Amino acid sequence: MPDTFSPLGRARPSLYRHARRTAPLLLLGLCSSGLQAEGLLEDSHGTLNLRNYYLDRDYKDDGAKRAAREWAQAFILNLESGYTPGKLGFGLDARALVGVKLDSSPDRSGTELLPVSASDRRAPDDYSRLALTGKMRFNQTTVKTGDVSIFLPFAFASPSRLLPQTFRGTTLTSKDIDGLTFNAGYIDRINKRNSTSYESMTIASPNGRFNGAATTSHMSYLGGDYQFTKDLGIRVYHTEVDDLYRQSTLALLHNLPLGDGVLTSDLRSFFSEEAGSAKAGKVDNVNASALFAYRLGGHKVSLGYMHSSGDTATPYVSGTELMGMSELTMASDFLNAKEHTWQAIYDYDFAAVGVPGLKSRLRYVRGDNIELASLNADDRKEREFQMELGYVIQSGPLKQLGFVVRKAIYRNDFPTGAAFRDENQTRFLATYSLPLW
Repeated sequence: MPDTFSPLGRARPSLYRHARRTAPLLLLGLCSSGLQAEGLLEDSHGTLNLRNYYLDRDYKDDGAKRAAREWAQAFILNLESGYTPGKLGFGLDARALVGVKLDSSPDRSGTELLPVSASDRRAPDDYSRLALTGKMRFNQTTVKTGDVSIFLPFAFASPSRLLPQTFRGTTLTSKDIDGLTFNAGYIDRINKRNSTSYESMTIASPNGRFNGAATTSHMSYLGGDYQFTKDLGIRVYHTEVDDLYRQSTLALLHNLPLGDGVLTSDLRSFFSEEAGSAKAGKVDNVNASALFAYRLGGHKVSLGYMHSSGDTATPYVSGTELMGMSELTMASDFLNAKEHTWQAIYDYDFAAVGVPGLKSRLRYVRGDNIELASLNADDRKEREFQMELGYVIQSGPLKQLGFVVRKAIYRNDFPTGAAFRDENQTRFLATYSLPLW
């Protein structure tokens, strides 16, 4: 594998010029000829996002596979139209995604940066997909259908690999009521982050928590975020993953000026049970967490606790992330049955000392009292120590070029066969966004 990585990877020199020349024509061709172009094209914009990603999982247990290590380059072309004139406006968005293998082999594939063949574990040289989204707007209400993204507490589209993970369905977002953002949706398929096609949704089942082979016909949801004041907000949602589980979410976020800094209280809870024919098995879980953070200048110190009760683990859709207190951990989800989790985080923003764009994080997460019913194990423990350093160039010809380095050390006392293994994990990510027009 080469010693250095470029944000441009193996991009052809003409890619940017070709995209800039053809993107407006493609958008025009996608628009219905019966709709007026005014506003539709004038308010449109296009971007080409480049992501260069290296992920290394160095396993430290006695498993047969010693490492998962791959390097890949992504090209993500986003074309977003405006809306046709009138109170009811229509538009169309398009997204073209290409992932290119830079380094991989069968003995260390499986990072989920790239798809792999089930027969020989080889990753293809490249993979791609084209996604279209129709949209309609009335006042401050927008309906989208086709390829959609969801960034909600019960199903957060995972941003942690090469290409974004999306869904097929219809979503509605409304901001017509002051202070309220209302969301509703119907989703019937998922396109995972290392996939080129839509597939039926399943329940995440590491460590054999549920029947992970059971599929659902659809997921429906509704709820919203309401901001009482600029410092106090509440979040309420209900979702049903048909014949698998239903889940209600309640969260509260409060900011309190304290001395020269700000104290933030973040309280979250998820109440889950099986739904319909319960094809994934019994679901019985309450996940409650509290995270308190104090920000002073460039410093931010956070302390949190998460408690899982009930007979099962916390459910979520496979391929997504649940926005519990353990979100964005690197090696485990810390959502096992009966798990009690503590975490401490220290963030520093170097803008406070005159270096805008440079940020760092230290994080320690520990879970205990874990029950792994499928492995006949209880009172187990896991822990993860995470370090992160990121920088985004603030000016000049490479403005918005960003670099992130992440390192995690993860250990547990789970029995052989568990999904989460002792590992040292390293990630390098370079991103760059090119505006086309």
